[in-house]
Amino acid sequence: MKKHRLADSALEVTDLCLGTMTWGEQNTEAEAHAQIDWALAHGINFIDTAEMYPVPPNRDTQGRTESLIGGWNTRHRHRRGEFVLASKIAGPGRRDWIRNGDTRVSARTIPWAIDDSLTRLCTDYIDLYQIHWPERNVPMFGNWQFDPRKEKESTPILEQIEALAAAIKAGKIRAYGLSNETAFGLCEFRRLAEQHGLPSPVSVQNGYNLLSRTFDGDLAEVSYRLGIPLLAYSPLAMGLLSGKYRGGAQPVDARLAKFPNFGERYKRPRCVEAAEEYCAVAGRHGLTPTALALAFVRNRPFVASTILGATSLAQLDELAQSFELELPEAVLADIEQVHERYTSPAGQ
Repeated sequence: MKKHRLADSALEVTDLCLGTMTWGEQNTEAEAHAQIDWALAHGINFIDTAEMYPVPPNRDTQGRTESLIGGWNTRHRHRRGEFVLASKIAGPGRRDWIRNGDTRVSARTIPWAIDDSLTRLCTDYIDLYQIHWPERNVPMFGNWQFDPRKEKESTPILEQIEALAAAIKAGKIRAYGLSNETAFGLCEFRRLAEQHGLPSPVSVQNGYNLLSRTFDGDLAEVSYRLGIPLLAYSPLAMGLLSGKYRGGAQPVDARLAKFPNFGERYKRPRCVEAAEEYCAVAGRHGLTPTALALAFVRNRPFVASTILGATSLAQLDELAQSFELELPEAVLADIEQVHERYTSPAGQ
């Protein structure tokens, strides 16, 4: 499996990453541990989680995913160095159960959140620590238009960098990254870090798939020029691009069916129509829809790692069949034809 270095850090990650957002909600501890074992056995050295997980988030389960990983770390302490472990601090939102409602991303909350995650993860350090989404006013989670009317007070970016730099100096994290970030945010973090002699972000984790390709624009240029690669999440658009919802199907255990108020951006009519067209492209070329969608994301020039999420080992086994797939030019041409008609219908 290919490995990519994250910017100028010491972190080398495989081009596939094991996502964990279902652990503790749709997956038991035993199933979570089996997935970790599976990933390591298949050469994946990268695991991504967050203090907010599992999803959909709620007061009773918050932090459970990290705790399940912590259980594996406790049983396999000698193996902690075999993988890069990433986690995230949650930003503001309707999650007043996190830090008693103090969900600013500030000099006060960053060390607090890191210490809580370290305790749950049963580890002395987190390899990659990410701001889950910006505290400032930005379009995200399906929105793409900036609205200045929503402007609000937010923690200065320099304060956030200084707190993350202090955590690196203390040995609690090895590097930091951003998530659900904009081109302005990437540039500003880099500018301020260089201006003040502080560490820069080494990655950006944004949603990216055939239905959501806003990263192809100014973010791709920033990624290229600053050397900050993308960690692409939701490559299958929460399962929509796997084909399991074709014809209006609603599998009982599928995430978009199980949680009706979750993943609204992928339920838009144009998303459903576009997904049908991409599934048809896969069929014409003798591919599964899953293989088409995953291979497209993995082989984009700005992607360092693609985050896979699954609720069963059988799903992971299916994904493994396309791990080395590279799409021929004829397939890529058909994809672009669909993209011209359905340009990023899921938004950012």
